[in-house]
Amino acid sequence: MKYGFGVPTRGPMANPRDITAMAKKGEELGFDVVFVNDHIVVPRDVGSRYPYSDSGEWPGGASGEAMEQLVLLSYLASATSRMRLLTSVMVVPHRNPVTTAKMLATIDVLSEGRVAVGCGTGWMREEFEAIGTDPYAERGAVTDEYLRVFKTLWTEENPEFAGKYAKFSNITFLPKPVQAPHPPLWIGGESGRAHRRVAALGDCWYPIGNNPRQSLDSVAKYAAGIEALNRALDAVGRDPASIDLSYGANWYGDGSRQVSADGSRMAFTGEAGEIAADIAGFEAKGLRSIMLNFQGSSLSQTLDRMEHFMRDIAPAE
Repeated sequence: MKYGFGVPTRGPMANPRDITAMAKKGEELGFDVVFVNDHIVVPRDVGSRYPYSDSGEWPGGASGEAMEQLVLLSYLASATSRMRLLTSVMVVPHRNPVTTAKMLATIDVLSEGRVAVGCGTGWMREEFEAIGTDPYAERGAVTDEYLRVFKTLWTEENPEFAGKYAKFSNITFLPKPVQAPHPPLWIGGESGRAHRRVAALGDCWYPIGNNPRQSLDSVAKYAAGIEALNRALDAVGRDPASIDLSYGANWYGDGSRQVSADGSRMAFTGEAGEIAADIAGFEAKGLRSIMLNFQGSSLSQTLDRMEHFMRDIAPAE
């Protein structure tokens, strides 16, 4: 099993000293991935429903702060030497696809092939409108087309594309990414639409487990999700063995025992032994990496949580 952690894009620890300390400590402890989330602007009034809370309220908007994801990922490329650099997740429709493909390729070159592109369609209508992107209602179709743009630019010698949302021809796109055929596309989402996007375009399925509408917060629920994914893969003739499996447990961190909607203990909460058993159970279903939330109220608390996990939980699974 591989493990990843996020660095903050907002709040008192969103500064060069603390971000660098977390990244370097992560490599020292043996973490495999460092990830960055994505918001470009934070509207003052958000009426859109956040998918990962029971109330639908987004817990991250109080400060209105958000460092830009790809710039921060580039910074992390220079602050680290081994860990994979993950967008978790990039709201694909937020940025021009040609520019985004070039930025990701550049980071992959500068990091010597360590980029992974976590991909999502986004959920906040107000942010889409503030940025002035393609229509929010069409974000699924936009995402699919932009991912095809990325692949075209990253892999073809003379890339051309003629779609609804992007068109180009007669261009040179260099440098190509270091990774061949291209940086892996980790497709976020828990729905059937996400499964179909993985099957059509992805290299990895990367759900978050606490979506109230498609909960994956137990081994049994995750196994059912894998079965649904495999049906989507079978429909397009893809071998499930060709798809990597990662998982976001963004509620992990404070050591408390949390209860799922069905009254059972939520996976990755509780005592160290319980969490280690959860990891082993998910791994038995094919899971290969877990992204975890260690951020506390201070840098020292965050680093302590990271160390506790790698010392007391990861070795026991």
